[in-house]
Amino acid sequence: MTAHEPNRATTTENPPDRGTLIGIGGGWLATWSLRIILIAAAAWVLGWIVGEFWVILLPISLALIITTVLWPITALLRRAYLPPALAALVTMLGAIGAFVGVIALIVPSVISQAPELANQASGGVREIQAWLQGPPLNLREEQFTDFINTVVTGIQDSSSAIASGVFTGVGAVTSVMITLVLTLVLSFFFIKDGPGFLPWMSRVTGSPAARHVEEVLFRQWRTLSGFIRTQAIVSFVDAAFIGLGLVILGVPLAGPLVIITFVAGFIPIVGAFVAGALAVLVALVANGWITALILLGIIILVQQLEGNVLQPVLQSRSMNLHPVIVLLSVTAGSTLFGIIGAFLAVPVAAMVAVLVRYIDEVMTLKSTGKDLWVDGELSDEIAEKPASYPEEAAEA
Repeated sequence: MTAHEPNRATTTENPPDRGTLIGIGGGWLATWSLRIILIAAAAWVLGWIVGEFWVILLPISLALIITTVLWPITALLRRAYLPPALAALVTMLGAIGAFVGVIALIVPSVISQAPELANQASGGVREIQAWLQGPPLNLREEQFTDFINTVVTGIQDSSSAIASGVFTGVGAVTSVMITLVLTLVLSFFFIKDGPGFLPWMSRVTGSPAARHVEEVLFRQWRTLSGFIRTQAIVSFVDAAFIGLGLVILGVPLAGPLVIITFVAGFIPIVGAFVAGALAVLVALVANGWITALILLGIIILVQQLEGNVLQPVLQSRSMNLHPVIVLLSVTAGSTLFGIIGAFLAVPVAAMVAVLVRYIDEVMTLKSTGKDLWVDGELSDEIAEKPASYPEEAAEA
């Protein structure tokens, strides 16, 4: 054996046999499988709890979103030396007044234009029927009659289900009203007493967990506020340009369509598609194919402006979520909780992402051997200066 040859006896001394290696691998796989099962079970339990307490969690979630919109106004009034309760009350009454004013402006146009639109829709249906009776389909008129009779018979057979659905709808309207009132009340108290929430959480959780909780909640609040403001800007731009196109083209119900476009903009990707499709459908029924195609081009142009300019510049700073995550979140939220779930899906995903990023930062800091705490406070490498944090929080 030469000086450059390795000592084979040393390098192969007591190597593990295949059975041992398989056992180690199987143990590792079993351990992680059990962990994944436990995580999935915990997620299922959490989903069940959310479903059971949805009647409470929904008003709280909506109230938090309203609070992010109205808080800057309340903060301005409080800096003008208005008492917290009075500042919150003035803000709430102003917001309700603005909402009622918008509704009052668009309702007359809906009432005046809806009959004409219905007549135009009927004419459109007759045109489609005439087209179906011509080549290449050549459907006979009696086939339409049989189809209508089948539909009428089905409705008559389902009369009991329809009647029960009416009562269910009445119950749903009652539930919506209760949720709305509770949301408004919670919004008032969140705006009035919100600055004292983080100090209260710090006292409840205690050190050192309080500092982590405060940091995460502050980041989540900032992310939620940024998301709402960003979506409001993007939705306003969409509604303004599309509304201008509706007015120029003479499409009826332009006011309601603008409001729908603005509200739908708070559901990224999906909302814009649905609102645009509705506007094109109204234009098709009321003004014909040419107007519908022109409006479709305007909507596509506006969506390109939003997707390539506004969203990357504004939303990347507020949420930092990949479009795939946004789309999957909206899909999951709408599947589980309907329209409200689609509306809340992206804010919830963004807040969960904030928590995950914070945990990653803490793990990275610990893995590099750096100090997590400096003089009893979080390290500046993960603690973010709450520049926009309410000044009243320090006094609460």
